[in-house]
Amino acid sequence: MNDALASLLLKLRDVRFVRYVLASVGALAVDVGSFLALMAASVSAAPASAVGYSLGILAHWVMSSRAVFHDNVASGGMARTRQKALFVISALVGLALTTAIVGAGDWSGIDPRLAKLFAIAVSFAVTWVIRSRIVFRPSGHVEA
Repeated sequence: MNDALASLLLKLRDVRFVRYVLASVGALAVDVGSFLALMAASVSAAPASAVGYSLGILAHWVMSSRAVFHDNVASGGMARTRQKALFVISALVGLALTTAIVGAGDWSGIDPRLAKLFAIAVSFAVTWVIRSRIVFRPSGHVEA
């Protein structure tokens, strides 16, 4: 546990990581806010969830490409399209992890809300690694 805490504190010193945390919180707010608004408008849960998640992905791309990884965004063309596709793939990896963890937790008798909290943490960590090391590689623009 001490190693994990020390690692987290080192990450907090990384301003890019802090910006990523803030972008993730913003995207989560868009996701959940959209979901709740659609539910209040009598949209069924599954479509409301899908729309909310999709809007969250869009919000995360905007915040990530403008405030987190702005110095590593491809300038345009196929490289930019590839970068966007990789970003969406990373989001789908996060979605798959979340679904699997919540499903396994529920199947095991764990409160789904607790499983969801754990899933959010795991998904956050995995998508951070994918986005920081693959989607927005520090070495420059993503090659087509």
